[in-house]
Amino acid sequence: MSYRAIFLDIDGTIIKPDHTYDASTKEAIRQAKAAGIEVFLCTGRPLMDIVNLTNDFGITSSITYNGSYAMHENEMIFKAAMRKEDVEKMISISYQGESELALYTTENNYFTSLKDAHVIYFSKVSQMKEFKLFTEDVADQIVAATAINVFDSKGDFSLIEGYQLSKVNIKHSTESYDLIRTSVNKGEAVKKMIAHLNLSPSEVIAFGDGMNDKEMLQFAGAGVAMGNADSMLVPYADFQTTTVEENGIFNGLKKLGVVN
Repeated sequence: MSYRAIFLDIDGTIIKPDHTYDASTKEAIRQAKAAGIEVFLCTGRPLMDIVNLTNDFGITSSITYNGSYAMHENEMIFKAAMRKEDVEKMISISYQGESELALYTTENNYFTSLKDAHVIYFSKVSQMKEFKLFTEDVADQIVAATAINVFDSKGDFSLIEGYQLSKVNIKHSTESYDLIRTSVNKGEAVKKMIAHLNLSPSEVIAFGDGMNDKEMLQFAGAGVAMGNADSMLVPYADFQTTTVEENGIFNGLKKLGVVN
């Protein structure tokens, strides 16, 4: 099979629990690019928080905010903001309980509290470097959201029409869930991106480890689950590679004949 694009999740796929990545991952990306294959980072992270990785790997194309924003060779391809009324529902649910929200625009990261201990912890384990206190004037610019310290309110968030909860798959993170639109996710974003590039799904490889990668792995011609993947994700993959700490990306691409 001739592959022309690879989409890589970040946390738990490229990045290990100690916030580093294996040299083998960088080598796999180098070999893929040398073979003329386009490599994308495809993550729930904000765009501003992946700059170091894009620089390290020489990658200029990405899908961020769980599929809400996409760039190809540093040019924006699409952006999908949430409905303001949906954001207002999330805030209302948060205020009624003990949860907080991380809300993202393409320019800034926001929290509904800057003093809450769970927010502080979440910002550290997520390696979020810059953030501000949320104000209602940016409610119509939000492209992604994460509910933090979700316990009793989990059911309330899941009742927001058109959304599903996906547990944040970062080791030691507080009980947090990405609020993902059924119509805007990594899979839909990959679909739009390959249409832009005039590629077919059979020419695409995708790697992931969390349930927010489900649609992406289903759509790709070769969907690869990491060895450390959520057990519920594995059935949606074509095969499972080794863990992020055991050269998972390199070994997966080697099995597919992309690297040697």
